[in-house]
Amino acid sequence: MEEDGEGGKEYSSKALLAMLLGRIKRNVLATVHRLDGTHVNDDEITSSRLQFVFAVPPNYSTATRHALMDAAYAASISNSMVVDSTLALGKVLEQRKFRDEECGSGGKKVMVVEMGHARTSVSLLRIGSGKEDDDGDAEEEKKNKDPNDANAGMEKITILANVNSSQLGAGTIDICLYYHFLSTHPALSNSPFETNSRSAQRLLEGCKKLKHLLSMLSEGSVTVESIGKNEGDVTLSANRELLGKLCEGSLTKVLKTMIQKCIEKAGGMQVLEDVVSVELTGGGCRVPLNQDAVRYCLGKKGDDAFSFSKSLDDTSLALGAAMWTTEQSSCVRDALEVSLERQAQREALRNDEMLMAKNDAEMIKKDEIRNQIEAHILELRSARHSSEHSSLLPTSDEFTDFLDGTDDWLFSVECDEATFDQMITKWEEVKSKSEELCADFLKAKRLKAELKDREMEEEAKRAAAERDAEAMLNGDDGNDVDDHDTRKLPTKRRMEIVMKNKAEANELFGDGNYKHACARYAKALSHCNKIFDLSPDDEVEVKEVKLSLHIYMALVYIKLEKLDNAFQSCNEALAIIDPKNVKALYRRATVQHTSRKFDDDLYD
Repeated sequence: MEEDGEGGKEYSSKALLAMLLGRIKRNVLATVHRLDGTHVNDDEITSSRLQFVFAVPPNYSTATRHALMDAAYAASISNSMVVDSTLALGKVLEQRKFRDEECGSGGKKVMVVEMGHARTSVSLLRIGSGKEDDDGDAEEEKKNKDPNDANAGMEKITILANVNSSQLGAGTIDICLYYHFLSTHPALSNSPFETNSRSAQRLLEGCKKLKHLLSMLSEGSVTVESIGKNEGDVTLSANRELLGKLCEGSLTKVLKTMIQKCIEKAGGMQVLEDVVSVELTGGGCRVPLNQDAVRYCLGKKGDDAFSFSKSLDDTSLALGAAMWTTEQSSCVRDALEVSLERQAQREALRNDEMLMAKNDAEMIKKDEIRNQIEAHILELRSARHSSEHSSLLPTSDEFTDFLDGTDDWLFSVECDEATFDQMITKWEEVKSKSEELCADFLKAKRLKAELKDREMEEEAKRAAAERDAEAMLNGDDGNDVDDHDTRKLPTKRRMEIVMKNKAEANELFGDGNYKHACARYAKALSHCNKIFDLSPDDEVEVKEVKLSLHIYMALVYIKLEKLDNAFQSCNEALAIIDPKNVKALYRRATVQHTSRKFDDDLYD
């Protein structure tokens, strides 16, 4: 890669990898600090007690693995090692499936088919010694085993055969669907799509969603916004039969060839007689047409004729790699001694990574300022149509030119090449010009915000005063009172508080402030539960509001990755009015799909 501009610096693939590993390390350290409650300046101490394990395909050469170790050194990862991804999965199988079984003299033979987004691996493994052991030697080995050893009983893992592809994966399906719709859909066939355009990316994302649907259903459709003629929405529809035809040449046929080649390398079809399990892992293996391809190569037909094992999940590769840290063989560890030439290359890589990390930090600060400018212009542009103070905004050409000109600058080369100080200067100019053109509007907006803050402060003071008064009546200091508002307000007043909290929660959610939005939705629900003496009409209204709040809560919990809470919110929503509410069922299906509960997901 070469930096833009004259005199730009070129970066090798190893340098780019070092930069990527540097970012990964910073994310890992941030997570460790958050979990341990340690200070961010303890990075040196934290790094010394962490071990980084990189799982790579078995066909990676020693030189490639050494290059990975050099990149790790450049990223200041001092304690690292490289393991085979297939062996890592085998280690998990060993623990989960065969730990309590005797593998026998020939060991247990397992086929593992792994398909990620852009890589596929087919392997035949043997778990166990694979040979007759002398009874005396076996007895002596058994006596010498440490009963407290966590790895006691773990069998040897051997790769009998392995075939890899760095071009085949679940992403291949997305590409097949993409080109199919681009050439056949009436709203897209004549569209001048560029590969890296936003429309093309949205279409590809829509194809990915459709693929996920067809993994669970025999047919499906998704809607992609603003990619058709005149920026219209486009609906993509397909079924499994069509998907099979589209992927026959570029995916299914290639996967079958890989499986057959792996079987041949392991000794031919007769080796399958000793295979005790066929393991599928990776998102691509959830697609039925890929499962059918595996069955075909194994001589199996029909869903009832053969079932795959599900011992491996999305965490298995990371878990298996971590388990290999106790092994001394089958790994490439960072060498304690390297040649002077290689050490010089490592130091140069580290210098490049430190410089790039510094540039990244400045780019992050630049992006924050750029986002502030863009949000400010978007707010002014939207306020002309939706704000209660829209009449205070100017209607002059100067104001329109100001908005358009700032938008153009945000997407210009000048903005891309601006320094952090130049971005700050531009932001100040935008704010100053906004004050000049929109003084009345901005003043009204500030007054409204101040009024809102005062109302919330007064509401909090009233609640605190009532809480303290109740505490005095109960003879305590008020520290153990959980309910902050026990007033018996009229239904209309209580509903006003509910809707106010809901509106604030919606605004927080729109800004991506999910944690605080969740708190507001919860507060709105708590006020719903304090409404009493409901008329039949009021009861229906309150139930409808509670239903919408629970559905929003579920979405927020999904964003926060609190799937158990999201599942509970969906159940609460379904129990209020309609057990077949579409939105609640969709949210629950999303939770179950993310939790890999595919049968329940399909039911919803």
